[in-house]
This record gives sequence, structure tokens and C-alpha cells, in this order.
Amino acid sequence: MSEDFVPTPVGKARVTWYPARGRARAVALLGHGSATGIESADLQALAGALPPRDVTVALVTQPYRVAANPRAADEASLDLAWTAVWPAAADLGVPVIAGGRSAGAQVACRTAAGLGALAVLALAYPLLGPGSPAELLATGRPTLVVQGGSDPFGRPGQFPPLPPEIDLVEIPSANHTFGTPTGIPRAASMTRITTAVTEWIDRQLAAAPTRGWPCPGTPRRRRLRPSWRSWPGAGR
Repeated sequence: MSEDFVPTPVGKARVTWYPARGRARAVALLGHGSATGIESADLQALAGALPPRDVTVALVTQPYRVAANPRAADEASLDLAWTAVWPAAADLGVPVIAGGRSAGAQVACRTAAGLGALAVLALAYPLLGPGSPAELLATGRPTLVVQGGSDPFGRPGQFPPLPPEIDLVEIPSANHTFGTPTGIPRAASMTRITTAVTEWIDRQLAAAPTRGWPCPGTPRRRRLRPSWRSWPGAGR
């Protein structure tokens, strides 16, 4: 694990890297929610599960949390910061899966098509507010929604009919942070999440050659992290 700070129009973002164990097949660029940071159980579970499957994980801490500046927590600022961080992942030369939990999922949904993401991962999408079905349905990319069965911001049964490119996986009895009632091990929910996500990523990568890569519009800018060349799994 290592950390980088990336300048953005609304302050510095922090990117915490969990490099692939072997040659990287993809990068999962994931953002946090509004109430929790990258320490949330679901993001940390993926940071542990994906690198052994040769997927690098990059957890993004938005500038408003880095600098404790709530004025940079509005939708426009979140999207600006995410867009500025994107080349750090895209310049590694492998497909980038955009995603995050709650508010982080919203940012990924709004920006995926424009940035050239391979696919979108939406953990605990806040369907009933502040998110919306329109935002989710407009990703323009294959999308996986992982939702707690008791999420007060939208239970799986409250989602509208979804097109074939959007998959929805329910985590039984889990709330918005994938916490579970007494007697149901939280570890079981984390296992369900990591299994669903790793299997879905494998399917997206298997289909990627038929869709073409890199996607049109993927930013190709100067490498922000020259030291990455020496890391295992650089995949450049």
C-alpha cells in the first residue's frame, strides 16, 4: 500500500494504492461516501480481495475530507476532483473500473462515460436521496449495483426496472453501510460483496476485447506516478 496526493481544482485528493499482486489486468478506482471515508468495511474488503486477482485498487479520498473543507463537498466539486484524479489510474494503460460507495457511486455514475470507464461499480447507491434512478440509468457503461436488503436509502425491491447492462446484487438484511442485525456475521456480507464484485469484474474484462480498449475519450496525459514502473503488476 502507498499514498499519493493529486492536485485538483478544489484542493488535493489522496489516492491510496493497493497494487495487483501480478501483472495488473485492471484498476478499480473507488470513492468513499459522505459519512465515511475509505476505511469503510466494503471498500477495505475490496482492497484486500481484488489485488490477489490482479486488479489494482485505488481508493480516492476527496479533497474536502483531506482538508476538512465542507465547501468542496458539493456535486460539482466532487466531480471536478474525481476527473483530476482519473489520469493517475488511466495512465497505467489497463481498463479502469469506476466506482465507490454511496456518494462515491454517484460520482462514478455521473462521470463514467465522459472519462472512458470500462464499467461502474455502485456500492450502497442512495436511490431515495440524494441519488436518483436517472443518474444510475445514465452511466452509459455496464454497471453493478450492490445493495443492502434493508438499506434505508433504497432497498433492492425499490429500484426501477433495470436494463440488461445493469446488474443488481442484494446483500440480505444489510443496511446502508452493509451492517447486519445481531446474529448475522458482518464477515458474511463482506464475502458476498467481494464474491459478487470479483466475478462481475472477471466478466467485464473477458468482454473488454470485443468492446475495444482503451475506450474512446479516455484521457491520455503525462504519468503522475513515475515510481509505479517499478511496482509489481504495473502492466504498462
